[in-house]
Amino acid sequence: MGILDGRVAIVTGAARGLGRSHALELARQGAAVVVNDVGVSLAGDDAGSEGPAAEVVREIEALGGRGIVNGDDVSDWEAAGHLIDSTVEAFGDLHILVNNAGIVRDRMFMNATEDEFDAVTRVHLKGHFCTGRHAAKYWRDQAKAGKPVSGRIINTSSGAGLQGSIAQAVYASAKAGIAALTLVQAAELGRYGITSNALAPSARTRMTEDTFAEMMKKPDSGFDKMDPDNISPLVACLGSEDAGDITGCVLEIAGGMVSVCDGWRTGPSRDKEARWDAAELGDVLRELVAEGEAPQKVHGT
Repeated sequence: MGILDGRVAIVTGAARGLGRSHALELARQGAAVVVNDVGVSLAGDDAGSEGPAAEVVREIEALGGRGIVNGDDVSDWEAAGHLIDSTVEAFGDLHILVNNAGIVRDRMFMNATEDEFDAVTRVHLKGHFCTGRHAAKYWRDQAKAGKPVSGRIINTSSGAGLQGSIAQAVYASAKAGIAALTLVQAAELGRYGITSNALAPSARTRMTEDTFAEMMKKPDSGFDKMDPDNISPLVACLGSEDAGDITGCVLEIAGGMVSVCDGWRTGPSRDKEARWDAAELGDVLRELVAEGEAPQKVHGT
């Protein structure tokens, strides 16, 4: 018996890395899993290979679970809708949406291009929006029909999106948008029985193993802190019925450490109760910055 018995999950970008780990853990916990992946390289090209996704399904079946491959492009509005519809057609329902698909085009801000911005934000931010929007409509329609709903949206942000990261201006912007999207989803969708949370995971994947080679290196012995399998139990927990009271959180997780992020809050302030003069604001801003808590450093600085 697992904590997800009888539940149906979609995991996007599930052929490799974190997505693969999530799909297998959800299956171990009893969920039927749709392994969504368009079969592209890390940069988002060479589409069309379902080999790695099919292998994940075979692994799920070897565990005694149920899984199917889906090749819909999550960043395409119609395709994202088909992903939700075909999941319900195949398994009779949907309970969990894990948005994990992404690509990277790492480059210093001054060298980043419009095409790179469009490609990265399309897969990450628009991809999260499209799948989440279609899933939410499915669950809202159920709720309006009087059916009990236990919908779970689990998004994937990043430490880069929370603190910034050198040479990742585009990626960090998309991941920051995902964190904000999660907060809005949680605030608006709770009335329908839907929760939304986001992860900021640290693990060894195609996106990190070269960029942070020393940090991600597998140890010769002992606990492998950066094993992507370490992240997936949190995904399974958030996808369970028991997690219905946990929503609107951005959770950092690395190895055995899990933390609830303390997001943007209104900090120290001054109220002149009149319009400020531009010349006097410099000293005021310096006082406020000095009074506030120092922010975490941008990754890579």
